[in-house]
This record gives sequence, C-alpha cells and structure tokens, in this order.
Amino acid sequence: MPVDALGREHPPHDGVPRIVSLVPSLTELVCDLGLADCLVGRTGFCVHPRDLLRRVPKVGGTKDVKLDVLRRLAPTHVIADIDENRREAVETIMEFVSHVVVVHPRTVDDNLALYALLGGIFRRDAQAERLVADFAAARRELAAASAALPREAVLYPIWREPWMTVRRDTYISSMLAAAGWDTLPADAERRFPPFAWDAPWFADVDRVLLPSEPYAFSARDAAEVAALARRPVTRIDGEMVSWYGSRAILGLRYLAELRRQVA
Repeated sequence: MPVDALGREHPPHDGVPRIVSLVPSLTELVCDLGLADCLVGRTGFCVHPRDLLRRVPKVGGTKDVKLDVLRRLAPTHVIADIDENRREAVETIMEFVSHVVVVHPRTVDDNLALYALLGGIFRRDAQAERLVADFAAARRELAAASAALPREAVLYPIWREPWMTVRRDTYISSMLAAAGWDTLPADAERRFPPFAWDAPWFADVDRVLLPSEPYAFSARDAAEVAALARRPVTRIDGEMVSWYGSRAILGLRYLAELRRQVA
C-alpha cells in the first residue's frame, strides 16, 4: 500500500478522485499522470501546464491556503509538502479530508518514490513507469555531460534582504550536485540559512548560480552579485532546479545543457 512522507497509508483509490494540490510541482505531476480532469483545486502558484489549469479553482497560496474554499470543493485527496505548506494548515485539513498525502523529496532520486506513490494511489502505474524511464534517461544524460568536467563549489542564493541560500540536505542542492555543482556552505544550522558575502567559507566558492525563483533575481541583481562576489555569476532557471516530480526530468536535461554551456 502506498505510504507518504508521514508514514500514512493511502490505499489505491476506486472511482474518480477529487484532488486538490497545494504545491506547484505536484500539480504539474498530477497532470502528467493523466489526472488533470480530477483536479478540483490548486494554489495560485500552480501555473503549469497553463492550458489545463485555467479551469481549476484556486485555494489561495502555498502558505495561506483558504481552508473554507478548500472545504467547499469536497476533495477526496489533498496533496501537500512538508517544506512548502504550513503544518498547522495541513493538520486542519486532515480533520475534514480523509486522504492528505504529504511528500518531502530531498534528493534527486526521491522522485522515483514520488512517481510510485501518486501512481499507486490514483491507479496510474503505467504513467508512473513511463516517468521512471524518462527520468533514468535524463539522469544518464546529465551524468555523461558532467563526467568529464571538474566539480565546482557554488553559492546558490534564494533570497535577498536578508541574503539566503540552501543547505546540502535540500532538494535544490541534490539537483546541483548531480550536475557537479556542490553548494556552500557545507554545513548550516538552518536548511535555508542566511549568509554574508564575507563568510569564511565563501573563499572556496568558484561560481554563483543566480536563480529566477523563489526570488526573481534580475539582470541588475546579477551585476550587483558579480561585484559582491567577485566570481563568475551564471543565471539559472529556478524552476528547473527546485521543482520535483515530472519537472525533474526536464530539469536534469536542462542542467546537462547548462553545464556544457558554462564549460
């Protein structure tokens, strides 16, 4: 029986499910599993695939879910993430929705378990197996692209005021490591720690990767970062690094091409 990140069992669903997804990447995965017609709710940040989501009602944001709206949608399943959604909101939803599926991917290969989990719950095993095959092919492509290139230590800012980055046990860091980019700092108390440009570990940084989300760093920001870091700055599509699920397949291929370009 499929088991989620909280150890909760979710039997394969009989009949047509009514799904609310509270995470953009999970919404995309639900659609790629052939379940777009079963989506009855999403967040305002769930924007892919655009053509399929126009008709799906919004239930607020990932951090500010409108519980009254969600309740009226009468979902059979709500899909949430430990990092993306507030614990208090998820626990409240559990009081009136029988199946709240909670995930927590932290490494690239956790996507395989994610495909199996949702594929098993919603009886989309064949679609999940196709995603597994596509993922394996993309993983091989990235490995081949980065194998002959030297590894680099990188800083990956995710916010400014204050400046923040990622710890190595995050999904983002795992994706970058698969491409031969090891994030710094190597250790931190918080998973998304603040940092200073004069931190001792910064001396080991080879490159700054400046993403498009969650903070939308602009060309002006990139110029400022280049002056602060005195290191090469490479702008990067944040969705391709931070979105798991089916987007991970595109992300691995994107990183393979970016690694070749940077080299």
